[in-house]
Amino acid sequence: MSYILSAGIQTADHHYTQSEIQELVHRVFPMTNHEKNRLMPIFENANIETRQLSAQLSWYEKGHSLKESNDLYQASALRYCEQAIRKCLSSRDFLKQSVAPNLIDHIILVSSTGISTPTLDAYLIDQLGCKQSIKRTPIFGLGCAGGTSAVAKAHEYLQGAKKSNVLVVCVELCSLTFQSNDKSVSNFVGTALFGDGASAVLMAGESSPLIGQQTATVPKVEQVSTKTKPHSQSVMGWNVVDTGFEVVFNKSIPNLVRNFWLDHVQEFLQQTDWGIEEIPFLVAHPGGKKVLEAYEEVLNVPNRALAFSQKILKDHGNMSSPTVHFVLEQAMKSKPDRRTRSFMASLGPGFTSELVSLEWS
Repeated sequence: MSYILSAGIQTADHHYTQSEIQELVHRVFPMTNHEKNRLMPIFENANIETRQLSAQLSWYEKGHSLKESNDLYQASALRYCEQAIRKCLSSRDFLKQSVAPNLIDHIILVSSTGISTPTLDAYLIDQLGCKQSIKRTPIFGLGCAGGTSAVAKAHEYLQGAKKSNVLVVCVELCSLTFQSNDKSVSNFVGTALFGDGASAVLMAGESSPLIGQQTATVPKVEQVSTKTKPHSQSVMGWNVVDTGFEVVFNKSIPNLVRNFWLDHVQEFLQQTDWGIEEIPFLVAHPGGKKVLEAYEEVLNVPNRALAFSQKILKDHGNMSSPTVHFVLEQAMKSKPDRRTRSFMASLGPGFTSELVSLEWS
């Protein structure tokens, strides 16, 4: 088993209402007014009120080269990561005292919206003062599944390194993928959903010296599971073009929740020997309003079971991999009673479903 001891989140610099972003899109999107008016309800029905972006709205009014976007990604993403990590390691909501960065044995860094070689974790090690022997696992391409997948990978590592501590870090600047000359509906949908942010999650093995530092109950991880649908690479992802990353969204995603994801959850609940009626809330990545509605429908859970996910979607939009950690932080702050059961869930390119059991301990 492993334990999630703390979480820290960081939003991007510039805060905008959904209507402000909608006005920008109506002004610059390369469609006829008739086409834009037909698609505008996507913004209005997204259940998003505010989002945070890494650039001012004026930046998005013109096209940018891959280099211009990536330069902004490298500078901003590194800063957001460091801020999220420092919040995670010093959180009085979760820890009795701050955790020194040199106590981290392994850093797993997830990001799919920019390119950096060396990867951002190499810079973070210096900025934070981590030990030279820290292990590094940078991961690219997991998209929205990345937050849950990285927690699962940290758990699997801690199974064989029970005295160790792992820092899971996710950062995505999804807004930089907006293409001002892309007429696709996927680009329109992405612009209506995406925000920018970073997250950090501190995990410890069952024999770690950090066990006992928590201020309240914390999630214990015992089971993890991944399932990838064959021949589904076209469901979501990026097309890499000269001007950056073009988003790919397939309208079949809610239907995949209703069959492929449901099958995976049912298999997982059998594996854990839990019943869905034992789970008062989900730590679910809020990919969008329709995805949350599909979760609620297929599991036959009350609307309140997704309250944490709904709040994060409303306040921040879909930030890809960090988003599920924003949900996790909300769930942990609610201080669930001992033995409360839940699970973390994300869907991403592949088409892949990631699940992690959580039992507060």
